[in-house]
Amino acid sequence: MDKKKDPDYIAKLEKAIEKKYGSEAIQNPRKYWDEEKEKEYLQQLKIMAENQRVIDEKNEKVEVDGVFISKKLLTRKSEKRICPVCSAYSFEIKDDIYMRKFDCCYECYIEMAVTERENRRKVRLETKQ
Repeated sequence: MDKKKDPDYIAKLEKAIEKKYGSEAIQNPRKYWDEEKEKEYLQQLKIMAENQRVIDEKNEKVEVDGVFISKKLLTRKSEKRICPVCSAYSFEIKDDIYMRKFDCCYECYIEMAVTERENRRKVRLETKQ
């Protein structure tokens, strides 16, 4: 007998699925759905849609002089590249870190750290005497 013509084929299939994966595998999903879950699901959809809208807005392209440029590139803050201590312009990544944390480039930070260490030694030596 052909599977398609067998009237008990679906029942046998369900029993095989239940045996392999458990009784929850053959239950109707509506059985576990209620109004509270529906409200939570709709709220999650709204949040996802808002997040997607923000992402799309950031990735939006704007035409500037006949060239399409990402909108986020136009609104990006300019990073500090000139050291306020020595007025040197830097391309190095480590200088970016020191500029953000200490408001000076790496070289100026090292100089300040060395002079600070020397000053501490002098103070220790003076207090010991």
